[in-house]
Amino acid sequence: MIVKEDFDKEKIAESMTVLWEPLTPDQRKYLVDNIKVHLFEKNETIYKQNEQPTYLMCLLKGKIKVYMNGVGGRTQIIRVIEQMGIFSYRAAFVNENYKTSASAFEASTVCMIPINVIRSIIEENNELAVFFIRQLCKMLGEADALTVNLTQKHMRGRLAESLIILKNKYGYEDDGSTLSIYLSREELANMSNMTTSNAIRILSSLASENIIITDGRKIKIIDEHRLCLISENGG
Repeated sequence: MIVKEDFDKEKIAESMTVLWEPLTPDQRKYLVDNIKVHLFEKNETIYKQNEQPTYLMCLLKGKIKVYMNGVGGRTQIIRVIEQMGIFSYRAAFVNENYKTSASAFEASTVCMIPINVIRSIIEENNELAVFFIRQLCKMLGEADALTVNLTQKHMRGRLAESLIILKNKYGYEDDGSTLSIYLSREELANMSNMTTSNAIRILSSLASENIIITDGRKIKIIDEHRLCLISENGG
């Protein structure tokens, strides 16, 4: 991790629109005075399971995964963070240690705001408090959907769901079909709750059906409609 010193604090704060817009001038100054920017290398850990949370974080650039080590140390990717996505605050709000870990899929730039600063502003600003209530409710809904997807869908449906999520979070490259994120087969497996060998087998099956094209870690979706049907039907 590298602490970035040469950055425009106010410009960074303004870019976090959902946090910035509800604030009063004094609250904006307080926020600007307390932000830090950290640079994380590819695969570098951002925070660890069971650590005490101290910062709310916003992804300015790059791609980040949030994951949990389960039974036998098996990794499950819980969610992926999109650009300008806010994360790492749930545990702090309920005075818990982190139940998850986070690391960078690729080199990433993260804005760090001390959680006590956010708490102080929330106590004064009802609009910001409502924003976080909505965010936490959204996360709960996504967690409920993830539980159903991982327990009721067949493996094809789970992997198709993961590809659709990646497409919705990060979009396509300029060709309009290649996912703008390159995951290893193990990472796709961890996201889809299956072994790496099963992820490889299902990707090969989808490729043989002309639904996707794989080229190393690059995945091109050539029939998004059929991929969505596989996800929706569970396999």
